[in-house]
Amino acid sequence: MKELINYLLQFGSLNQQQINLVVKKAEEKTLRKEAYFSEAGNIAQQVGFLLEGILRVCYNNQGDEITRYFLDENNFVVDLNSFTSRIPSTEYVQAITDCRLILFSYSNWRDLSNTIVAWDKILSKITAKALLQKTERISPLVAENATIRYLEFHQKYPNLSNRIPLSYLASYLGITPSSLSRIRKNIC
Repeated sequence: MKELINYLLQFGSLNQQQINLVVKKAEEKTLRKEAYFSEAGNIAQQVGFLLEGILRVCYNNQGDEITRYFLDENNFVVDLNSFTSRIPSTEYVQAITDCRLILFSYSNWRDLSNTIVAWDKILSKITAKALLQKTERISPLVAENATIRYLEFHQKYPNLSNRIPLSYLASYLGITPSSLSRIRKNIC
């Protein structure tokens, strides 16, 4: 739980009473490898904070799963549009590894927002950071060739490269698994 509190405190201040409320509203859970945190077609019911493991955000395109991005430790996970607007999600969030998360239900999340004065301001800063990271992830995918995309991914996320199945990484990079294997072979 301290990881979550330390993360929140990077974006604003909370007094001990507020921290105790956050802890009270949170629940720690394990999500097994390949299980879904949330699924397309359903309304997102929870916000998670990833303590251990890797999640991938993907969508289905005419029967093919396309990986949009990965989340690792010390990141929030939620389909924000689905969660806040109460509409069905268009994406899946799936565990790539066994994951340990801190979860907040929709009602507990709203309680925190209604009780802690600085909560929405803290969340706004976290959301802005997440949107910037999402933009940084997408930009190289559009502009660079496959080898450079892989090298940049490996440089930017060295802890993820060897923890993600090649098929998911290839999908994220917009190439086939065999192309990714060739790129990795040529680099080594």
